[in-house]
Amino acid sequence: QVQLVESGGGLVQAGGSLRLSCAASGRTFTTYVMAWFRQAPGKERQFVASMRWSGGSVSYADSVKGRFTISRDNAANTVYLQMNNLKPEDMAVYYCAAALSRLVDITTVEYWGQGTQVTVSA
Repeated sequence: QVQLVESGGGLVQAGGSLRLSCAASGRTFTTYVMAWFRQAPGKERQFVASMRWSGGSVSYADSVKGRFTISRDNAANTVYLQMNNLKPEDMAVYYCAAALSRLVDITTVEYWGQGTQVTVSA
């Protein structure tokens, strides 16, 4: 079993930046695809970004492309989401996720973190 713990959420003004962290434990992640999802109140959970733990195959939702960057530190077993130029519509609970499928969506995620709140003020 894999455990994922997010941190780094908080309050930021529109146009500001924030970096989320996801610490992974429980097993090796060489075959996993790591991802970030988000869910705003009253809305469905949606894909944000993903990458293979081993590196490469980086993907972003169109809504965050050019503003968000997913990366990882293998030595620290940590995945990051750098969020720049934040907008009010980015406000949501952000979830770290792990999947074995090359296609990462809510139906293929095997493990979820507990979520971290990102609040963006206008």
